[in-house]
Amino acid sequence: MEKVDLKRVRADLYAPSRTDFALVNVPPMMILAIDGHGDPNTSPAYAATLETLYPAAYAIKMASKRELARDFVVAPLEGLWSADDPAAFVSRQKDAWDWTMLIVQPDWITPAFAMAAIETVARTKDLPRIADLRVETFAEGLALQILHVGPYDAEGPTLARLHDEVMPARGLTFRGRHHEIYLSDARRTAPERLRTILRQPVRPIDADPGT
Repeated sequence: MEKVDLKRVRADLYAPSRTDFALVNVPPMMILAIDGHGDPNTSPAYAATLETLYPAAYAIKMASKRELARDFVVAPLEGLWSADDPAAFVSRQKDAWDWTMLIVQPDWITPAFAMAAIETVARTKDLPRIADLRVETFAEGLALQILHVGPYDAEGPTLARLHDEVMPARGLTFRGRHHEIYLSDARRTAPERLRTILRQPVRPIDADPGT
């Protein structure tokens, strides 16, 4: 049975350069998602979110393999981050952050199939934020992205370059939330070796903000 790996199938989205910002067009994808607020290092809600998302994602994988004869690698954890002032990301003011943690699902997984698998696993495992878990289509569209290698708290200069130099030089402005994709397991990877995709949805400065 072939095991589909989104990172390989969509290398344009999941294997960016670590030196140059690339402009990509992200298609609509189905996701598992949970919202929260505050410093992810200290927020109990953040820990409970991961304790819910991962079992749910693996339950869908196993159900797909068992019932649909289609296997896949569970996609990496991703986060959408926002704050009243985008500078909060550069300065790492984590208490001011709102976040949505998510895991992308294969295109053959329907919301009904996903929820059935999640409901099944919830009967045997404690999913502390299952009431907040949703399955939805996420449409991101045009975005700039780069690979950051190193500690999360060292992202500031790269984000400052994106906001203050790259976007203005390309005639682009913010459209949507700051997006991070965690290619490394922070529990098992030294901080200096962490690999994180930094992605910012954008639009032309003179375009309609609704586009």
